[in-house]
Amino acid sequence: MLSRLLKEHQAKQNERKELQEKRRREAITAATCLTEALVDHLNVGVAQAYMNQRKLDHEVKTLQVQAAQFAKQTGQWIGMVENFNQALKSHTPPTLTPGLPHPTTTLQEIGDVENWARSIELDMRTIATALEYVYKGQLQSAPS
Repeated sequence: MLSRLLKEHQAKQNERKELQEKRRREAITAATCLTEALVDHLNVGVAQAYMNQRKLDHEVKTLQVQAAQFAKQTGQWIGMVENFNQALKSHTPPTLTPGLPHPTTTLQEIGDVENWARSIELDMRTIATALEYVYKGQLQSAPS
């Protein structure tokens, strides 16, 4: 009887050990699956962040190149404007017909030339209007 009880006890202990081992393997498998799922989920975010960083790096490089080109072009424009201004200040125009005003030598004096041109234009319109009146007067006084 004692040996039978001992065998039953050992059999139950073996069953419990096997059941415990089975549950331990299942727990390990479940933990592994959970860990892999978490890693995959985190990797998606990391991969997206990496892609965004690469895009930002590319955009930064492009922006740097464009900024350098813009700075170079702006420098060229400034140089051209300075050269133009310097040329206006230092250039002496050739002599024109006596009695007519000469082109000016500075940017401030360009306005004087414009005023002179407007004055000449107004005088020419006055002369044209006077000639029209004379012509109309001749037409009206001419015998039909």
